[in-house]
Amino acid sequence: MSRAIRLAGALLLITIVANGLRAQTTNNSAREPSKATRPFVVLSGQSLDDLKQKLQPDNKVEELIDSNGMQLRVAVQHEKNKSGAPAELHDASDDVYYVLEGSATLTLGGKLDAPREAEFGEWRSARIIDGKSVDINKGDLIIVPRGTPHQRSTAGKDFTMILIKIYAEPLKPKPAKPAADTKERKP
Repeated sequence: MSRAIRLAGALLLITIVANGLRAQTTNNSAREPSKATRPFVVLSGQSLDDLKQKLQPDNKVEELIDSNGMQLRVAVQHEKNKSGAPAELHDASDDVYYVLEGSATLTLGGKLDAPREAEFGEWRSARIIDGKSVDINKGDLIIVPRGTPHQRSTAGKDFTMILIKIYAEPLKPKPAKPAADTKERKP
């Protein structure tokens, strides 16, 4: 009797596995490639040159694309003679810098001194302890993995870079700006 029960159990298991494999095969054959969630972006060299001119001579950041719903941010950042910027550490994003013009001093690694959480997962500090300082120049590519303390100084320098920030999760849409008050005011 026990042999018959074991045989029946084995046949039942084989049937369940075979049906599961058949279902997987059916589901896999119905799969299709994903579709783009937004249009692609191509920026010509001229548009980047125009953007660099727009950023100078101020210390500015200009977003190149609308990143809502994406896991990345792309911006051009210009700094001139800027020192005292806080050290940063990101829990859930990686930074990639490509230096377009000029130079800066970048301190990487080590440990944030007395870190404070400015926003969830975004840490700031006045300085980095035991970090390594490197000079970065036009044409350099720098990858700063999440969890890496980093701090940039452009004291006495002029610097422009492309910043690519890669997030662990897609960005949520920013709240809409309130409409301007259009009521006529009487004198």
